[in-house]
Amino acid sequence: MQTSNVFTNIPSDLSQEVFETLLEADDIRIERIISYGHTSPKEGWYDQEENEWVIVLEGSATLEFIDKKVNLKKGDFINIKAHEKHKVIWTVENKKTVWLAIFYK
Repeated sequence: MQTSNVFTNIPSDLSQEVFETLLEADDIRIERIISYGHTSPKEGWYDQEENEWVIVLEGSATLEFIDKKVNLKKGDFINIKAHEKHKVIWTVENKKTVWLAIFYK
């Protein structure tokens, strides 16, 4: 059995947001996401088939939903139901925001 650490092996080039699958099984996928001032595309919303539970492990961010905005800081988590439209409108600049996202049916 091999252990890993969510804070290791972070690429030095963060010009693009990083999405890395850590685990995938029948009804679950766990991703590490690393943002560095990144946001969702200006047009459109995420409208996913899966539920998403996400926690900010480092940094901070703001999510926008149709009817509200949610600020997240280190340790904050949120559960986003399938087809609940949302987007990332801000992540802290000049600092990594490390997310752990669990997608499930």
